[in-house]
Amino acid sequence: MCGICGIYYTDNDPRVDSAVLTAMNARIAHRGPDDEGFFVEGNVGLAMRRLSIVDVQTGRQPIANEDENLWLVYNGEIYNHRELRADLQARGHRYRTRSDTETILHLYEEYGTDCVNHLRGMFAFAIWDKLARRLFIARDRLGIKPLYYWHNNGTFLFASEIKSILSYPGVQPTFNRSTLAEYLAFGYVTGPETMFSGVHNLLPGHTLKLGEDDNLAIHQYWDLPIADVGTSRPKAFYVGKYREMLEESVSSHLMSDVPLGVFLSGGLDSSVIAALTAKISGRQIETFSVGYAESAFSELPSARQVAEHIGSSHHEVRIGREGFFEVLPQLIWYEDEPIAWPSSVSLYSVAKLARESVKVVLTGEGSDETLAGYARYPWTLRNVQMDSVYRALTPALIRGLVRKGIDRSPLPAGIHRKLAHTFLARNGGEWSSFYFDNFYSAFSAKDQSLMLNGQVSSTGDAYAGPLRYWDKSTGDLLHRLLYVDIKTYLVELLMKQDQMSMAASLESRVPFLDHKLVEFTAEIPVAYSINGLTGKSILKAAASDLLPASIIHRRKMGFPTPWASWLAAELPNIESILLSQRARSRGLFKDEAIRALLAEHRAGHRDHSTRIWRLLNLELWQRVFIDGGEATPRGDTSTFARFVHTMS
Repeated sequence: MCGICGIYYTDNDPRVDSAVLTAMNARIAHRGPDDEGFFVEGNVGLAMRRLSIVDVQTGRQPIANEDENLWLVYNGEIYNHRELRADLQARGHRYRTRSDTETILHLYEEYGTDCVNHLRGMFAFAIWDKLARRLFIARDRLGIKPLYYWHNNGTFLFASEIKSILSYPGVQPTFNRSTLAEYLAFGYVTGPETMFSGVHNLLPGHTLKLGEDDNLAIHQYWDLPIADVGTSRPKAFYVGKYREMLEESVSSHLMSDVPLGVFLSGGLDSSVIAALTAKISGRQIETFSVGYAESAFSELPSARQVAEHIGSSHHEVRIGREGFFEVLPQLIWYEDEPIAWPSSVSLYSVAKLARESVKVVLTGEGSDETLAGYARYPWTLRNVQMDSVYRALTPALIRGLVRKGIDRSPLPAGIHRKLAHTFLARNGGEWSSFYFDNFYSAFSAKDQSLMLNGQVSSTGDAYAGPLRYWDKSTGDLLHRLLYVDIKTYLVELLMKQDQMSMAASLESRVPFLDHKLVEFTAEIPVAYSINGLTGKSILKAAASDLLPASIIHRRKMGFPTPWASWLAAELPNIESILLSQRARSRGLFKDEAIRALLAEHRAGHRDHSTRIWRLLNLELWQRVFIDGGEATPRGDTSTFARFVHTMS
């Protein structure tokens, strides 16, 4: 595990300045505090920061092949590298290290750019091919490891984090306003764009080639296959096969030469990973949990129950309101873009706790998006069924009046929120309203038209990214929903997982996202995945011998944060930020719309906590990066209020 970055001048005339490359690499030192390495030759420079985990003594990077015609920097873990190594040695390749890094080089020698199809694991790597005079970059299938790039007039930069690219002389941190609509809706940006102009995201399952002709060639080497799912096989087959493949995945993810632990939330997913880790390793494992003083949001009691059941050495950390707001600007710096969900703060806190004992953790990320774990999936299936009857029996005029009545109703915020999720409040003829606005969007397209100033109201399409994947998806409705989430929502979750764990110099691994396992989940029939309004039936059955029934069937909490209750105490401070002269001078939002939203939330007529989170993080992100305050949160973090006042 590490961070990587590099410079490539395609016209072969400029020479890479080692000092510039060193500065880029220093920006991601938190990703690899154990070591650093450089390769600089003419118009090419590669660099890395290393967190030593596998082959601690000899696994340094950049690494070259025997004749030094290939040079590699790499971030990740290849879990099938031992099997690949045996095959490559049988083909005549000679190893100098025990590292999985060297396996990638020999695979490239053997198969060229097709090497990625042989890898099982999480990875982002770059190979400089001296003979072909070409840079080859690849990212893993699900997007577990990040890779960003900037390409302009013969200069190509890449890095594990955007801040590394921004440190290159002449690259200015400019807000890419075409992403604003999608950010306001979803909290993140899908597709290759980022919120920085000119900085792109290499999509999961893609490779990139760039030669001295300056022609950037991007190729998709993997996509999730959606089979024509039937029910010809009994449920027991899918339960048994899934359990077998999950055990194999967890076993492979235990590959490490340093101490390893498990994030344990107390929910089903992390509990299954912890139980399997203890079972397979045959030793007492370390588990780590985060919670709050507010018992309604804390899963610590459930986590303790699981830890006691599996006999782990358990560790806990609690965070409170003051600490939450204090660290927020710093975490925006680590994430590079506005923080989509408050749970990033919780994740960072438990990562810091774990780093005191281990260098590697396994997590339960990815189960919900592959096994239909979120309530929105069965709820949408039910909504679609009911809506088809409703539309057949009710004239469009009446349906429109019902939607308006719900929208304007004086019902309490909680009741209104639940009613708003039903088919009665949604236009079944518009999928973006029926699904995306229903379960994802903080600000719908209509909301944005009321919030944004006229000159920015037409910047970007909030739904273009997710709809692109929706239109591409095939199969039954559930598998289409899962496909879209795997391509969008999950990628953002994995970015959060990577950035927050690496901020604490901790490697996180996701056994639920072995790509062979994910491909198998795409074959599971809907009838075996969902039971009523609950999902993950396959996992619950597969884990029946691992955990108490009270854990397996406990109501899902989803890593909650007491953001809404903390917001009440901080609202005056947040209001002063959102309506400050600095914020208003950006010209993004109508002052009266911001005031109305805050007033409605304060009065309890509507719960706008998610919208306020979105607006706050956008403003703080601009202060951290766009306004030049970026150096402030990197060192000893000021309190939240002090940071705000110094940037007012």
